[in-house]
Amino acid sequence: QVRLVESGGGLVQAGASLRLSCAASGRTTSAFAMGWFRQASGKEREFVAALWGDYRTLYSNSVKGRFTIGRDNAKNTVTLQMNSLEPEDTAVYYCAAKSTVRHLDSFGEYDYWGQGTQVTVSS
Repeated sequence: QVRLVESGGGLVQAGASLRLSCAASGRTTSAFAMGWFRQASGKEREFVAALWGDYRTLYSNSVKGRFTIGRDNAKNTVTLQMNSLEPEDTAVYYCAAKSTVRHLDSFGEYDYWGQGTQVTVSS
């Protein structure tokens, strides 16, 4: 069993940066493929980024070049550095973990989820 807890969300202006963290307990994050998803009000949950294996990464086109997913093995934490934030990035951001590396951009494939952290970007 893995417990995931996100933190770092908040209210920022367009162009600002935020760093989200996902603290894992129960098992090490390096044993899983880790993903970040987001869900805006009234919309479906969408893939943001994933990290697996030897720091291999995958990003959605909407965040590529602006967001960076990372892992701190010492803290058993996965991070999401978000730069050049836009109002369209406003959503609840979720951390997730899965035991396989297939379909990393599909939220239905993930085994464990955090409770989410709100990110609001004002224009």
